[in-house]
Amino acid sequence: MDFLRPPSWHEALALKAARPDAVPIQGGTDVMVEINFDVRRPSALLDLNPVTELAGWETVDGRLRIGAGLPYGRLIAELGDRAPGLAQAARTVGSPQIRNRGTVGGNLGAASPAGDCHPPLLAAGAEVEVESVAGGVRMIPIDAFYLGVKRNAVRDDELIRAVWLDPAPGPQHFSKIGTRNAMVIAVCSFAVALHPGERRVGTGIGSAAPTPLRAPEAEAFLADGLDGLDWSGPLPEGLAERFGELVGEAVSPIDDVRGTAGYRRHALAVMARRTLTWAWNDHLAATGMVS
Repeated sequence: MDFLRPPSWHEALALKAARPDAVPIQGGTDVMVEINFDVRRPSALLDLNPVTELAGWETVDGRLRIGAGLPYGRLIAELGDRAPGLAQAARTVGSPQIRNRGTVGGNLGAASPAGDCHPPLLAAGAEVEVESVAGGVRMIPIDAFYLGVKRNAVRDDELIRAVWLDPAPGPQHFSKIGTRNAMVIAVCSFAVALHPGERRVGTGIGSAAPTPLRAPEAEAFLADGLDGLDWSGPLPEGLAERFGELVGEAVSPIDDVRGTAGYRRHALAVMARRTLTWAWNDHLAATGMVS
């Protein structure tokens, strides 16, 4: 196995163009597990850790541009107020040691249906910035990023450079169920993001279908329901429950060692109802409409 270690983004792109078979590695929290368990044996690893420009974040034209190499620990500490849903998800990733190594870019590259970052990125309407020598920069809407189980829309000669999203325009919440409270892969997970200015709600679901996904019917139902409230006042009886049911109907889970399909549907309905209630209460408090 060749080990490639470019010192800059420019050289990383050149190496990826020359060796499209090279597997990018940053924190190694997914790639090294697969190698250690002999799931795969890549012909080359492309170590992106020396590429320091990947490990930062910035605000560009009012949007957050989060480098693919920003560790979860820094994301939590530095962006918890601007990307609260993503920060909540990051807090559930592994142990402190893992959170100091793992990155959003790695989560996107692995594209596991159970990846913790996917639901909040879907709910926030993020975009993924990728780049190659031949094609230059390409922006991929998060909806179009996930193609199948552990497959994404990144081409063989491309590398993930950053993820873009708006600073949270309203409350965001993330919820996850595992076989224990920490250091565990999600049985299923859910994220909700309120966008009061656009009068819409974003959703994201993990570990309940071949890919992470949104629940468009539930989003449309809730947008109509909240418009009827003029985005003020308590949630009417039954709204959150029906929202949860629609989320449960949006997925196509399987039975596996972590849980049954029926359990996942039920759990997602509960998590959707709860996270919506938390987010709505936060919205009322922020707008001074709490009685």
